[in-house]
Amino acid sequence: MRKWMLFLLLLQFSLVSFSQQEVTSPDEFLGYTVGNKFSRHHQIVDYFKLVAKQRPDWVKIIPYGKTNEGRELLVAVIATPNNLQRIEDIRKNNLRITGMLKDGIAANTTNAVPIVWLSYNVHGNEAASSEAAMLTLYTLVKPDNTEAQKWLQNEVVIMDPCINPDGRDRYINWYNSVVGAQMNVDIQSREHMEPWPGGRTNHYNFDLNRDWAWQTQVETQQRLKLYQQWMPEVHVDYHEQGFNEPYYFAPAAEPYHEVITQWQRDFQQLIGKNNASYFDKNGWLYFTKERFDLFYPSYGDTYPIYDGAIGMTFEQGGIRAGLGVINDDGDTLTLRDRVLHHFTTGISTVQVSAEQHQQLVDNFKKYFDNNNNAVNNIYKTYIVTSNDANKINAVKELLDKNNIEYGIVEANNLKGFHYSTNAVENVQLQKYQLAVSMFQPKSSLARVLFEPASKLSDSATYDITAWSIPYTFGVDAYALNDKLNLKPFVANVINANSIPTSTYGYIIPYQSFNAARLLAYLTNNHVKVRVTAKPITYNNITYPVGTLLVLKTSNEYVNWVSLVKNAAVKYNILPVEVTTGLMQKGPDFGSPDISVINVPKVALITGEQSSATDAGEVWNYFDKALEYPVTLLNATDIYRLNLNTYNVIIVPDGYYKVFNDKSVADKLKSFVTAGGKLITIQNATALIGTNIFGLKQKEINTEDTINIRQLPVYNESERKDLSFSIPGSIYSVQLDNTHPLAYGYDKIYYTLKQNTDVYELLNKGWNVGTIAGNNYVAGFVGSKIKNKLNNGVLFGALKFGKGNYVFMADDPIFRMFWENGKLMLANAIFMVQ
Repeated sequence: MRKWMLFLLLLQFSLVSFSQQEVTSPDEFLGYTVGNKFSRHHQIVDYFKLVAKQRPDWVKIIPYGKTNEGRELLVAVIATPNNLQRIEDIRKNNLRITGMLKDGIAANTTNAVPIVWLSYNVHGNEAASSEAAMLTLYTLVKPDNTEAQKWLQNEVVIMDPCINPDGRDRYINWYNSVVGAQMNVDIQSREHMEPWPGGRTNHYNFDLNRDWAWQTQVETQQRLKLYQQWMPEVHVDYHEQGFNEPYYFAPAAEPYHEVITQWQRDFQQLIGKNNASYFDKNGWLYFTKERFDLFYPSYGDTYPIYDGAIGMTFEQGGIRAGLGVINDDGDTLTLRDRVLHHFTTGISTVQVSAEQHQQLVDNFKKYFDNNNNAVNNIYKTYIVTSNDANKINAVKELLDKNNIEYGIVEANNLKGFHYSTNAVENVQLQKYQLAVSMFQPKSSLARVLFEPASKLSDSATYDITAWSIPYTFGVDAYALNDKLNLKPFVANVINANSIPTSTYGYIIPYQSFNAARLLAYLTNNHVKVRVTAKPITYNNITYPVGTLLVLKTSNEYVNWVSLVKNAAVKYNILPVEVTTGLMQKGPDFGSPDISVINVPKVALITGEQSSATDAGEVWNYFDKALEYPVTLLNATDIYRLNLNTYNVIIVPDGYYKVFNDKSVADKLKSFVTAGGKLITIQNATALIGTNIFGLKQKEINTEDTINIRQLPVYNESERKDLSFSIPGSIYSVQLDNTHPLAYGYDKIYYTLKQNTDVYELLNKGWNVGTIAGNNYVAGFVGSKIKNKLNNGVLFGALKFGKGNYVFMADDPIFRMFWENGKLMLANAIFMVQ
């Protein structure tokens, strides 16, 4: 493992010689050799700033934001003095090549300089790469490094030393607190047993490597805003995998999405061959073309690929390795080894990109020329439509984050593929609409996000296989073969002056998650809100079940009119003034069918035994989306907690041993019986719902008659397992939208299924969301189970004593981008009473 010294000497990248004092080495700055200790985030930031101060003609620091915990996010732009002086011209020219900058100046491809972007440490406990980033920066700007100077004549390098500072410091601070004077390479040592929730995720326990397209997290939002101001030709995302694995680099595994070009495939091969040549010289092990595919659009390799770059993931074995560990081969893998491997692939990528700079630029331009002319797109226009403006605005917001252009259509007699019926039909536009043309710079990304069903070249995928925006956002949609001229989109925005001042009350439509946010805002500000359990008609307009009412009655001691107006503007919902409680049809306002919504006092089960990412997304949902208070409770503390402090308890996905304890089960049951509300999601439903509340899972019969000629083959076992797999596919669900859990919905809901959990229909209770035999919509589902997920309930509610048990077989807010389900979770919290 020490043959790396030969490599460093051959390339004159000595890291121990300090004869050149113009640039301080990382070792000199830190006071220890890189890889002998873990560096905290602030040390890495300070080192990058120091190098920029020492070589201001070569390095420019661009801060781009802060994390949830206030840590600094930045990139370093590295270029020759000549290129750094004209760096803004280089950036703008790159955008002209894509067609994103329309300033009337022609793009220059003859003397263009491609941009290579290196992203480190997206997973906080995959911490070797940020250490490598310091070595890479130092090597590129050392005054005696003539090789690097030659490369930088033909490229600009942008380095993000740490995408996830909160996660990194969570891991580093923990590790440094438990390691002894010497590292312990025994895997059973506590320094290799990272506690919950681990450092992988950000503050809200989100996996930032799955957030690129959706941009639900503040780190991603700030980074992608900067990224799209540069649009690099090459992007590398640095990771670590299990410590028993060697090193993975491109080319990637199948499936490749079909929009990926041959050039992008070929350049991955070039990078891979160059990486392999260095690894071979040093006797380092590696693998390619396995495990890490290019399909799901929200990774640090796929998202850049769909934006025209050569996107790649580089994975070093190292999770749980700490400063060193003995792997299954009996070898000691050290942090120093891991750092040098990442350093090597970084330098290799810079080298190949420089040597191929003109080919990179030419093919980058070709990619975007094809995008702007919708080459190879069967569908030329996508239209989403809804009677609720906020649903369309939610789609608009996502498109804005990704710089995808849009407008509206004004043509008549259009035909297109109808997402909800899976057939070509006449386009029926609802009150609001938004259209996306494929004749634009971002057409490849837009196509991937909108296409009804992506074609899989291989079913062995690393993540979910369906995510189409119309299903994700719960809007009606059409895909058209025609190129249409789009008119400008004008968002429907509520003006405060359009809201009358009422002396009696307001009717507030309840059709989208924004309405639930409005409800949370009013409730949190002590406004009593009522809800209709039956339709009402006022001034010849009928409002469905679930409509909200805010009346002077019960609100005389708060400034309810002002609060309603503030909420209406903030959440873009126009309240309707009422002057009487007498309705033309339906219950009058004093009817038992109109009730005050109880104020939820919510607790979320989290900590050990819960899924960190699933608990984190619910926490994030309350803090950032619903903006409503929630108390986090540790699952392992539930024995001693007073649950009567709360009236709503949410148990997210997890693997809970604590609920197998009879005293804990009885405690939960007593909480509900006494009037509390318990909400369980995914595996929490499978455990609590079946063991405590009598749910019965439908058995999925997957047995086949055994044929002696078709016995399993050992090396095909992974493929055989795929026939029982459901990594993430879309199913349609029939809703009883008269039930409070489904208020605000139409009769169809699209769910992301990641498991085979379907429950038997309830005899006592409410089957709110059911699945039949023809409900499959999109994504990969194994052949042994595809047609067997049917005739059961996925979302339902049970009255239990004085309280309620609400269960969800699927995650309604998956990664916080599943917009369609956010209202359902809010309904579970506020509406089910």
